[in-house]
Amino acid sequence: MTDQSPLPAPAKVLQLHHYAYRARDAEETRHFYEDILSLPLYHMIQNDHVPSTGEYCPYTHFFFRLQDGSFIAFFDLGDDTAALPSPNTPAWVNHIALSVENIQALEDSKERLQAHGVDVLGITDHRIFKSIYFFDPNGIRLELCAQVAPPEQMHRESLDVRAQLDAWTKQKRERNQQRG
Repeated sequence: MTDQSPLPAPAKVLQLHHYAYRARDAEETRHFYEDILSLPLYHMIQNDHVPSTGEYCPYTHFFFRLQDGSFIAFFDLGDDTAALPSPNTPAWVNHIALSVENIQALEDSKERLQAHGVDVLGITDHRIFKSIYFFDPNGIRLELCAQVAPPEQMHRESLDVRAQLDAWTKQKRERNQQRG
C-alpha cells in the first residue's frame, strides 16, 4: 500500500549554487579561472573521505565565485588526471556558458584569452546572444555569452517554447521510426 498523504510542494530553486568538474591540477586551474578569467577563488574544502559516501579519496574541492553569487567548482583528486570526455558525445555539446556584460566585454575577453595562448572560436552569432568558445586546462569547453536581445523579445519567444519542444519530439520520433 502506498502512502496517500500529500507531498510537500517542491522547493523553489533560487539559482545555480555551483557546477563541479574534475581538475587535473588545482594551481593550473586556479591560474586560468582567477588570473585569466578574473573569477576569484572563493572557497575550498579539503578532505580525505567523501562526506556523502564515506569512501577514502583525498581531494581538494575549490570554488570560483561569479557575480551573481553562484560558483564554478573543481575537484583535484591529487593524481594529475583530467576527466575523460564522453565517447558518445561530440566535444561541442557539453559546456558551461557564462554571461558577460556586453559585446565589448566579449571582444575584450577574446583578445585577453588569445594573448594568454588560448584558442578561441567565434564570435558566433546566435541571434539572441553572441558567444566565444574555448577550452580550459582540464579540457572543459567554456562559452562566454553577451545577450543582444532585449528582455521583451526573450519573453515573447519563451511563450511558444513548449510547442517548439513538442514539435521536435514528434519529428525525432518520426525520424527514428523511419530508420527502423
